[in-house]
Amino acid sequence: MTAAISLKPRLFVEAPLGPGQALELPPASAHYLGQVLRSPLGASLALFNGRDGEWAAVIVAQARRTCRVETRELLRPQAPEPGPSLLFAPLKRTRQELLVEKAVELGVQALQPVRLRRGVVERVNPERMRAIAIEAAEQCGRLTLPALADLRALADCLPAPAGPVLYVGDETGGGQALLAAFAAHGPGDLLVGPEGGFDPAELELLRRSPKVVPVDLGPRILRAETAAIAALAAWQLTFAAAG
Repeated sequence: MTAAISLKPRLFVEAPLGPGQALELPPASAHYLGQVLRSPLGASLALFNGRDGEWAAVIVAQARRTCRVETRELLRPQAPEPGPSLLFAPLKRTRQELLVEKAVELGVQALQPVRLRRGVVERVNPERMRAIAIEAAEQCGRLTLPALADLRALADCLPAPAGPVLYVGDETGGGQALLAAFAAHGPGDLLVGPEGGFDPAELELLRRSPKVVPVDLGPRILRAETAAIAALAAWQLTFAAAG
């Protein structure tokens, strides 16, 4: 099989994918190919949809605002891409977009915004989050998109007794060293607090859950997005590399 990385560009589509299939690209993708990249008729690209693997395709017809492509061969079959869920307090736009982009690159399975008392943002933009996630998945070569959940209260995000542990970045210094916690408890999900840190009542709620593991991310004060990126990178190096 041809290596997927050799084909540029790489685009996410919603449509089913299979051999010899013709499909009309969404307007944004058509504009990107035709007006930004100036891809000519017959140019190669790769397509994925999170379900049917990654396919080589070629441009078979195009106009100013439309582009039709046809699949040629399967480059990579669909395969599991295990990763943690990332729970986070909504951030200001630029910082949240960075968090979403890097979380996707680092293999996050789901993104769960959480309403926390000291959070500085009270809502999220699901459409923008999805657009950032798609761009990151196209760039980094993953075959899936993470699930994007609606904003929820902290009490509704506590781990189930039979579910994975939830590692919580504890800025008070009361947590285990992150890598030691990973070694002791195995794969789990991650929660990072808001820019102002967790409220004491929230920390108490979390510590009462038997499936919550407070962790220490090091001696420095980290921004929320930096803490998330650091924790996800450590998760990938510990569990994805081992798998």
